[in-house]
Amino acid sequence: MSKSLKKVWNVVSSILVALVVILALLLVGARVAGLQVFTVLSGSMEPTYHTGSLIYVKKIDPSAIQEGQPITFMLDENTVATHRVVGIVSDEEDPTVIRFRTKGDANEAEDARLVHYKNVIGTPVFSIPYLGYATNYIQHPPGMYVAISAGAILLLLMFLPDMFPDDRDEEIRLSRPGKGRHTAEYKAAASKAASEKTIGENRTD
Repeated sequence: MSKSLKKVWNVVSSILVALVVILALLLVGARVAGLQVFTVLSGSMEPTYHTGSLIYVKKIDPSAIQEGQPITFMLDENTVATHRVVGIVSDEEDPTVIRFRTKGDANEAEDARLVHYKNVIGTPVFSIPYLGYATNYIQHPPGMYVAISAGAILLLLMFLPDMFPDDRDEEIRLSRPGKGRHTAEYKAAASKAASEKTIGENRTD
């Protein structure tokens, strides 16, 4: 592999590795920081959160939630939703129990059911458009298997240039024996000429 091609490949592989590291930080690093990551799968919160966006949710005390604030909550056992709070309802029998009336920004009607405070996961702090498509794909088969395979191939390709010698280095290695031979021949000829000169001088004497 030529030196210029190897240099280009090193730059490309470094960029790919950087992208993988950034994606890992956006997913794993967020969890380490205490944030939960979700993918927006519907347009009910357009244009605040676009479909396919990745949203980062931090835990919040339900008593601190105010009207107009978006919250992420368990809609049912298998579904997580993010809608905006349009009303706060206290339980008549137990004032410590509160429920939230919610509505999607793009929806005309409010949600049919109130959200119990125990079902609140948190409130979104920021989002990244379109990244949710990629993360949602790699978190479930077959995308998970594709991501693992791609990572293995990427690691292999990173070491690929080292498996092939540099053409220039090969040329240098091939030229060195010849250079050494010519040098030896030159030294031998010079030594012979010096010897003949010495013999000639001795004969003159």
